[in-house]
Amino acid sequence: MTEDLTPAEAYAAARARNAEQATALAPFRELYEFGLDPFQIEACQALEAGKGVLVAAPTGSGKTIVGEFAVHLALLQGRKCFYTTPIKALSNQKYADLVKRYGPGKVGLLTGDNSVNGDAPIIVMTTEVLRNMLYAGSQALSGLGYVVMDEVHYLSDRFRGAVWEEVIIHLPESVTLVSLSATVSNAEEFGDWLDTVRGDTEVIVSESRPVPLWQHVLAGRRMYDLFEEETDHGGRAASRREVNPDLMRLARTENTRTYNPRERRRGKMVREADRERERRQRSRIWTPGRPEVIERLDAEGLLPAITFIFSRAACEAAVQQCLYAGLRLNDDDARQRVREIVEERTASIPSEDLHVLGYYEWLEALERGIAAHHAGMLPTFKEVVEELFVRGLVKAVFATETLALGINMPARSVVLEKLVKWNGEQHADITPGEYTQLTGRAGRRGIDVEGHAVVLWQRGLDPGHLAGLAGTRTYPLRSSFKPSYNMAVNLVDQFGRHRSRELLETSFAQFQADRSVVGISRQVQKNEEGLQGYQEGMTCHLGDFEEYARLRRDLKDRETELAKQGAAQRRAQAAASLERLKTGDVIHVPTGKFAGLALVLDPGIPAGRTNGHRGFEHHDGPRPLVLTAERQVKRLASIDFPVPVEALERMRIPKSFNPRSPQSRRDLASALRTKAGHINPERHRRDRSAAADDREIARLRTALRAHPCHGCDEREDHARWAERYHRLQRDTRQLERRIEGRTNTIARTFDRIVALLTELDYLRGDDVTDNGKRLARLYGELDLLASECLREGVWEGLNPAELAACVSALVYEARQADDAVAPKLPTGKAKASLGEMVRIWGRLDALEEEFKINQAEGVGQREPDLGFAWAAYQWASDKGLDEVLREAEMPAGDFVRWCKQVIDVLGQIAAAAPKENSTVSKNARKAVESLLRGVVAYSSVG
Repeated sequence: MTEDLTPAEAYAAARARNAEQATALAPFRELYEFGLDPFQIEACQALEAGKGVLVAAPTGSGKTIVGEFAVHLALLQGRKCFYTTPIKALSNQKYADLVKRYGPGKVGLLTGDNSVNGDAPIIVMTTEVLRNMLYAGSQALSGLGYVVMDEVHYLSDRFRGAVWEEVIIHLPESVTLVSLSATVSNAEEFGDWLDTVRGDTEVIVSESRPVPLWQHVLAGRRMYDLFEEETDHGGRAASRREVNPDLMRLARTENTRTYNPRERRRGKMVREADRERERRQRSRIWTPGRPEVIERLDAEGLLPAITFIFSRAACEAAVQQCLYAGLRLNDDDARQRVREIVEERTASIPSEDLHVLGYYEWLEALERGIAAHHAGMLPTFKEVVEELFVRGLVKAVFATETLALGINMPARSVVLEKLVKWNGEQHADITPGEYTQLTGRAGRRGIDVEGHAVVLWQRGLDPGHLAGLAGTRTYPLRSSFKPSYNMAVNLVDQFGRHRSRELLETSFAQFQADRSVVGISRQVQKNEEGLQGYQEGMTCHLGDFEEYARLRRDLKDRETELAKQGAAQRRAQAAASLERLKTGDVIHVPTGKFAGLALVLDPGIPAGRTNGHRGFEHHDGPRPLVLTAERQVKRLASIDFPVPVEALERMRIPKSFNPRSPQSRRDLASALRTKAGHINPERHRRDRSAAADDREIARLRTALRAHPCHGCDEREDHARWAERYHRLQRDTRQLERRIEGRTNTIARTFDRIVALLTELDYLRGDDVTDNGKRLARLYGELDLLASECLREGVWEGLNPAELAACVSALVYEARQADDAVAPKLPTGKAKASLGEMVRIWGRLDALEEEFKINQAEGVGQREPDLGFAWAAYQWASDKGLDEVLREAEMPAGDFVRWCKQVIDVLGQIAAAAPKENSTVSKNARKAVESLLRGVVAYSSVG
């Protein structure tokens, strides 16, 4: 090739080669066995040129190489590099990778509860640790040259996302920022913001996957390709992709078949097995079982595979189903290697705990090459699964979507059982961004020629919708930034109120809000043009039709208002009747899911807040806890009582009654039916409508009939134009209010927080009081509540176990609300202190309402949840793991995670509490020691 070059071209090429050899990138490239991709080279060159970079690329594409180049540059220049990750597991993984390359002397690790070699030039840490260092003005920041923010798209996370923006805004100008993100559709917008707040930032976006991904649908015995792709002669897929017509035809055929699962046979409901047999007879396809799917993938050489199931229990059930089916994916040698690795990694776990943790069942599945992976597992167990999977000793993993968040566990295939998941409030379709994130695990670079994403056939599956998920890159980055109390005192302490306000105005949240105003302004202009046209359409030759239309609207509004008043009056009557209920009253629930006969176990009068869940408030009215005739114990709400309710009968409730015991419920429900099953409740009669006698309605009707436009032949045509005019005018005013509301939104929220903190004597103008300095050291969702508890001495005199129980209420949040039974609490001082914490929260809640600080917007203090207090107390009191987990009814992984969060906050309290005339600081440190034992202590490096 060089022979074809002219002397000038050969000289230029030689100069380019020599110039490249003189760069820091050349020796860095030699550290890798494979060549770097163009986007990696472009990003590294920008970094070496002194620019910041934002790299947005698919999962598994190798964007972390750019972060590793920042580490390389920092060491060459004699500067520091902080490598931040969103979760401890990722920090541990990256720490191990960097130690392998640079040795333990040059690499440190800082997570919430662990510190290794904190003075090293390279430190891996969670993002929260760096945020705390910035606010504290840590000496470790001196000499800092580079910060790598891995998985920076986490700033969309509504709970933790603000931390990423805080770090980006507050980092010294001399620090070069390396932002690594999943593929997002608004990377350029995010890059523009980084350019504004951090200076010259290069945006590098790569859409291509290093390993091609093939999409399939597994239906019955056949694996269908999702797309029918034409290929060019080079074997690459053409850009135009059509949905496989065979799959579309199959979907049309199957989804039009009629099948009624409620069909009755011989007067009885068809049994589940009969329904399944009939469904198979009616259909040529079915949803394959989990063992069947793994066997099929194994036969086609598509293992290892990750099957995403959006339920922890279903992941465990899937493993059991594979064991029962006799599935074995490992030979004897692999089984032996699995056992050796597992025994080595779990050697520190006491033998008495192994049985509690389900160790032997877990080991049997691992030896067969099968495992579950979810947040409810012990961290050690999860890490073993990850290690065995990467080594190829586990070939089938059933996981929840948390596995998709950054952990390095690539597979040849990814299986999705369903395209619907529970989002905490309802079952919702997964988004294109979530689909991309999940299927991004398929295809191992340097191992697989191609990756495979397999969706299991489900009745009602729309191949067109699936193709939309697979072919869309709509994963926009949305800021979740909101000021907090801790943030406010730290900012004011460092910069004063005015400068702090200006800093917050530079947030990505405000940047996006300001940009969105431009589009809204254009819409207002279009609406105003439309209003002129509508006004012409409603012009009437007989008179002022706008005036006539206003009379019609006023009449309609008055009728609606009276109807609402009637409904409110009925609700008030119903609430008053609920307040008269007593324990032992037999009532008839008039409507709702639990309509019918019920026995009142607790009237639910909100005299205090004891159930640990926000929403049980005074303005909600009573929420009686009842036992239905069908043996269900439920806490009802006012919505279940649209009409007043009266006691039909009285019953004595045995003292031995236990609402958690099925036998107790069955016996009492039987007694209820015997006592009152024959009683028919009286039907409630509605009062005469208020509109019939209303003078204002009569006046408006008279005015309407007397108006000149009332006699117009085209009255209804004019009315339609007038209604359109009114709707568009209303929409335009709303848009104008949105424009007003979106400018300076973050600063206005900051002003309200500062005003509340001033009221509580945390701030005095630009000065931070001693109370404020204490709050500045408390990070977390309930920072202000923790500070107020310290100020009022709520935790004084508590022993370490009691303090751990109280602090647990600051961090714990139940996965699902359980209104039926109040949580078990420690007795004595701990119970009194927990009650006092709830009382203080009530005072803060009222104060937030007064200062218009809205929890719905992600600002403010949620109610402390007492659901983990007993477990924390038991564990800190040196109780055994078996007893604690059994009483807590909680998976080991959740227990460890909550304990670690309690330990983290206890550490903050130990640092923030007064050192003189107080026992809190000393007992907080003792509580940490009490909790940091057994499964909690050996759960991982970080």
